[in-house]
Amino acid sequence: MARHLFCSTCGAKAFYRPRSNPDGWSVNARCLDEYVALDLRVEPFDGRDWEAHGPSLAHLSRA
Repeated sequence: MARHLFCSTCGAKAFYRPRSNPDGWSVNARCLDEYVALDLRVEPFDGRDWEAHGPSLAHLSRA
């Protein structure tokens, strides 16, 4: 089960542990103090059909 964690001040989703990658975390970069200075790569993803993409996400998990 995914566990979403929200900011108690503004309500933004700060981060969560995805069901598709239970060993990892999804972090909302805009919640970081210095996100503009980070070298981030944005990869569009169809979250609605994430289960169909499970095998292609397996490399993100330590298991």
